[in-house]
Amino acid sequence: MKYTNIPPLNAAAVLKQYGLRADKSLGQNFLQDDSVLEKIANTAEILEDDCVLEIGPGLGSLTRYLAVSAKQVTAVELDRDLLAPLRAVLSPYQNVRVVHGDILKLPISELIDQPNYIVAANIPYNITSAIIRHLLEGDIKPRRVVLTIQKEVAERICAKPGDLSLLALSVQVYGQASIAAKIPAAAFHPAPSVDSAILRIDIYNEPLIPDNLINRFFKLVKAGFAQKRKTLRNSLSAGLHIPTSEAEALLASANIDPMRRAETLSIAEWNSLCEKRTIP
Repeated sequence: MKYTNIPPLNAAAVLKQYGLRADKSLGQNFLQDDSVLEKIANTAEILEDDCVLEIGPGLGSLTRYLAVSAKQVTAVELDRDLLAPLRAVLSPYQNVRVVHGDILKLPISELIDQPNYIVAANIPYNITSAIIRHLLEGDIKPRRVVLTIQKEVAERICAKPGDLSLLALSVQVYGQASIAAKIPAAAFHPAPSVDSAILRIDIYNEPLIPDNLINRFFKLVKAGFAQKRKTLRNSLSAGLHIPTSEAEALLASANIDPMRRAETLSIAEWNSLCEKRTIP
């Protein structure tokens, strides 16, 4: 196997060596289970000519597995304190470039110069949607995104109409989402309070909402979910600052019952709403 020469990484020992601790404010939980790391790398289906963008490499545990498979790995780390141990762990891998910075503030074209690249990331759940939009609205788009996130969040992202959320729609409009595996909390250091999952997103060639309507789509769904216990007539009225009669007419024009709730609408139905010129 191509991963047999990768030694185990003891996150606690590496942190102690450099006088560091996991930063809770950054959501740092370092993945160190070899079988899980291998599963993530296999889920990414990296080819030898692929470029991989890793977000939040931490101590480089996963980076090593990506580097064995890929032509080039660009690892973007926000925490300056982790740069020294990260570069030390990755010193045997000549095809890895470590970049210090905030992925949400860095143009993707400055990090990757090859289309159809692959993204791998172990990220805090609260920036999942922002990261995906940042990746998929750039000039250079990935073909696959593999994220290690909280299990409940992964399940929310993969939900079907009837149980959809703003986060689920933010992902599903760009690609097919599926859960590749569950990850026990014990696979991390320090162990989080919840289990995690490997989320795989296979990116569509084009979003399910046309580019010229994507901003309108996000405006609509944010309004619809801002008061999700309310009917769409009332939530769109409040979120779009229009009379309830106007919101009801908008929904009726798209053949959507104004008494439905946002979580029941499919992407196709949101698209129908987006196409209406009466939206503010």
